[in-house]
Amino acid sequence: MSRRFRLLSLLALLLVAAPAIAHDYKLGALQIGNPWARATPPTAPSGGGFLSITNTGTTPDRLVSAKSPAADMVQVHEMKMDGNVMRMREIEKGLEIAPGATVTLAPGGLHLMMMGLKAPFKQGEKVPVTLTFEKAGKIDVELVVVPIGATPGQHEHKQ
Repeated sequence: MSRRFRLLSLLALLLVAAPAIAHDYKLGALQIGNPWARATPPTAPSGGGFLSITNTGTTPDRLVSAKSPAADMVQVHEMKMDGNVMRMREIEKGLEIAPGATVTLAPGGLHLMMMGLKAPFKQGEKVPVTLTFEKAGKIDVELVVVPIGATPGQHEHKQ
């Protein structure tokens, strides 16, 4: 195969796959970008959800809750070091998104913690989640399930 043919084939594959990976949602002044989750082992009791939220407005908003038919409970969590121990806890008053700011939920930091999974998350599937914001209201998003250990968007240009 020629180098040019391989390059064109790769480009065509990326163009076809891009819509399945990169999808965004808009709710008022809020933009929710690239929602995703990692596949989980068959017996995992919980899984994580990741996305970014950009507030293009002039007033702050707050992610106050989340729910999903895929889990008994969904909480907004943060991970922090407490001495030599990594601790994970729910953000009880919600997650503020300041005007003009982007808050990223990503592995090792802020994330959606989905507990009591009804079934494992399988690569290629989508997990429905309803996000509730203090001012903007509710929006349904789908988390694209990527392979265990994957981190989509690692090399994307961030605005």
